[in-house]
Amino acid sequence: MSQAGTRPSLAVTVGEPAGIGPEISIRAAWALRGEARCVLVGDAAFLSLTASLIDPSIRLSAISTLALRHSGLPHFGPDTIPVVDVPLDAHVVPGRLDAANGRAVLATLDLAIEGTQAGWWDAIVTAPLQKSTINDAGVAFSGHTEYLAEKTGTPKVVMMLAGALASPAGADQPYLRVALATTHLPLKDVSSAITRDSLTRVLDILHADLVKKFGIASPRILVTGLNPHAGENGYLGREEIDVITPVLEDARTRGIDARGPYPADTLFQPKYLQDADAVLAMYHDQGLPVLKHATFGRGVNITLGLPLIRTSVDHGTALDLAAQGLGQADCGSMEEAIRVALSMVRAQQNPPA
Repeated sequence: MSQAGTRPSLAVTVGEPAGIGPEISIRAAWALRGEARCVLVGDAAFLSLTASLIDPSIRLSAISTLALRHSGLPHFGPDTIPVVDVPLDAHVVPGRLDAANGRAVLATLDLAIEGTQAGWWDAIVTAPLQKSTINDAGVAFSGHTEYLAEKTGTPKVVMMLAGALASPAGADQPYLRVALATTHLPLKDVSSAITRDSLTRVLDILHADLVKKFGIASPRILVTGLNPHAGENGYLGREEIDVITPVLEDARTRGIDARGPYPADTLFQPKYLQDADAVLAMYHDQGLPVLKHATFGRGVNITLGLPLIRTSVDHGTALDLAAQGLGQADCGSMEEAIRVALSMVRAQQNPPA
């Protein structure tokens, strides 16, 4: 693990090799090499070739997993990006998926988890992968978040997206964090999934990680209702009365500053958000369209509740862009994911009093 005053080490899994993940990982790691020791996890030969085509001045240095397990991460200066070699099984054609590489992609994630648990690096930053490639390789896989939870033995995780909002010149840049009470569920299943127990667990995880991983001593959380107008006193639904309000009242008795439920259509305004540290939305398309409209290309996906720090980009593999060749992809979200991981590492190293 890094010590105070040093560059934290971050494992950057490069994701689906046929997508934009390798390019944006290399570009972001190189751009931020003075701030973070980004360790790319992927096929070293493929990444070296990609780096040489992006910019011949980019220097990569390969490390075998055997050497890493035996001796740990060697020291590299800021002008070299280490790559832990996880060889692919098939030639990469940009924009074209190949199930033969599915298990190798998953192996990068396994190694990133192993390394974080072993103390080789301080956090994980993930480039986008293609779920279908891994499933087509014969491995049941529903996504990064679920896989990380399973591999770390974490019973409950929470998805949060975050990003900086536009602000007038010279003004402090406001930051929006939106966590979700439910994630990838059909809309018809959302109501039954929001129970007092599940919502309490989500709220507890959100509060705890805002303190521990973001260094916010007394986080203020604004919570949306589920129904239009937050149910209008039961006329448009009773979830606010029967579930959400009792959970918030109980949370406040335990020292969690959780307020609401607020109508989601009017909550996302500066006058409400300016003093909030996070918003807890009830379902995926209630909170995330607002955040992605305001921050897309600079947003970050964060998994809360894990015994490690994991951030990611706010977009997918963009196979169509990859097929057009290098130089089409924007690495802004990957750079922001690295910066957020850095800030979370430092906050965890220096907890609030």
